[in-house]
Amino acid sequence: MERKWFAIYTRPRWEKKVAERLEEKCIEYYLPLVKTLKRWSDRKKWVQEPLFKSYLFVHINDAEYLRAIQTPGAVKYITFERKAVAIPPVQIQAIRTFIESGEEPVTDLPEMKIGDRVRVTRGSLAGLEGTLVEFHNKHRVRIMIEGIRQSLHIKVPPSFLTPLSR
Repeated sequence: MERKWFAIYTRPRWEKKVAERLEEKCIEYYLPLVKTLKRWSDRKKWVQEPLFKSYLFVHINDAEYLRAIQTPGAVKYITFERKAVAIPPVQIQAIRTFIESGEEPVTDLPEMKIGDRVRVTRGSLAGLEGTLVEFHNKHRVRIMIEGIRQSLHIKVPPSFLTPLSR
């Protein structure tokens, strides 16, 4: 039987518990975890947290479909038009590659909008200033360099940018 990847939505903060229960059922799963520094008033500690809150992935065949979702803490499959959506293996591999790279996920982006003056603060183009013209996707922005009136595609995360005062 062919196996496919599906995303399961879990109860809040139950991702690891659901993963343990899937392990007990011998159901293949993938729970991407990232190392995060947690701060309390009296201490700091590195903890492993899910990359996607309340989600994990299962690699199942038709026979395991019902057993996986009946796991305590599992709420539902992610669906489109009432049908569970299979996730292409290439997307799961991309997540694995990202996790293995050790890059930190970008969660707190500076608030920026088209037309804002920005400066690149990290990477090989650090110090470059211009006007934000376009968010092409999560990893690419277009900045207009005023001096030459040319736009330049820069393949950097928006987190590498800092808005300049107006």
